[in-house]
Amino acid sequence: MKIIYKTLLFLTNIKFLKKHFNFHKKEIVFVIYDRNLILLFLTNKLLIHMQQKITWLLLLFLTSITAQNIESIKLRPLQENNFSSIVPLGTVLELSFDDLDADSKEYKYKIEHKTHDWKPSRLLSSQFINGFDQNTIINVTNSFNTLQSYTHYSVQIPNVNTVITKSGNYLLSVLNNYDEVVFTRRFVYYENITTVPVSVTRSRNTKTLNTQQTVQFSINHSRIRINNPNQEINVTILKNNNWNEVINNIQPTFFKPNQLLYSYTNKTNFWGGNEYLNFDSKIIRNTSLNIVKITKEDVYNHYLYPFRYNKYRQYAYNPDINGQFTIRTLEGNDNSTEADYALMHFSLKVDEMFLEKEVYVYGAFNNFSISEKNRMYYNAKNQTYSANILLKQGFYNYTFATIGKDNLLNTNEINGSFFETENEYTVIIYHKPSGSQYDRVIGVGQGYYSSNR
Repeated sequence: MKIIYKTLLFLTNIKFLKKHFNFHKKEIVFVIYDRNLILLFLTNKLLIHMQQKITWLLLLFLTSITAQNIESIKLRPLQENNFSSIVPLGTVLELSFDDLDADSKEYKYKIEHKTHDWKPSRLLSSQFINGFDQNTIINVTNSFNTLQSYTHYSVQIPNVNTVITKSGNYLLSVLNNYDEVVFTRRFVYYENITTVPVSVTRSRNTKTLNTQQTVQFSINHSRIRINNPNQEINVTILKNNNWNEVINNIQPTFFKPNQLLYSYTNKTNFWGGNEYLNFDSKIIRNTSLNIVKITKEDVYNHYLYPFRYNKYRQYAYNPDINGQFTIRTLEGNDNSTEADYALMHFSLKVDEMFLEKEVYVYGAFNNFSISEKNRMYYNAKNQTYSANILLKQGFYNYTFATIGKDNLLNTNEINGSFFETENEYTVIIYHKPSGSQYDRVIGVGQGYYSSNR
């Protein structure tokens, strides 16, 4: 809200307006609408003379004012330490997030059914939902005893107003008062009609023997008839619940009675990557896991141990949660509203700057996405990339990613890729027989790579 008040004071500075626009106080009216938008009404005469000058002013401030400040987005089952939003039909998922403006805005959620490749489905909302596909989020609470004030929002799906009746891919959107999409999250409901055994092995390709893993699986479908697998069945293989790392558009390699086999040796290969780095900020005032220093300003500043880039890095086992995060604090009873925010200082030591490449901090804390918020900047004086990211107290996994001229994301360049890395793979089976209106999810299988096998 600080920026809104500053903008209002700036716009109502009559001396400024008279100097630059040559009109008087009585000819201008200001209105604050819903605490987010400042509307400027001028007389027709003034508007004609001032249109060009005032346009830049409104665009500059209204753009910044309507920007959202949303953090700590989670869409997960209610079970503790379950990070996947791919769940059996009927399972309760909880969406939660914080608005750091702390001004109790009104948000709505919207649910859309999607095809296997995340395009709009042919189904009407009444065909996959009993109730409403769009509702206001009414579970709203304010933070308590924190330096960083915020408003916490949460909603469970299904609920009394929204009951999902069909399996498939779903897109959950959160909308603001102006029906603008603030953020989206994907989730999948499936039916246990088939069994999907999954095997993960070391790559058999001599070129990627030490850096990749191969996923093989089968679909046992004795309970459902599949007439034309090549047209009726679609498969998605997902690594570590990250929708940026998927393989799809694959066909069965062998057909057996009531069974489809997918036994590729190259087409279903994933880069092994490396174990994620981590830190634990559950104690806001004292150093904890991988936090070397803490200072207090407007919020607490947590400085992480610098990561040293090594082109010839070797694999070393380090337990992780595959890039995910969990919110927790030891200084309160309710993690949702009593966990504070700390400015986390990430640093990456390198001998020289990566040429024509951008470096980012990467993890589920920002939905495995790339933005200015998690970009790192290079300081030639101390040969370090650094980034400061405001994160809620908890245990976090993260790694470093690069993007070059080709705009391709590379999560292996800095931390390496090894066949020994422990990863989780999820195989999703979509079924759409001839004449059907939607992609039904008839089974999900999970496989884990273990270097001890």
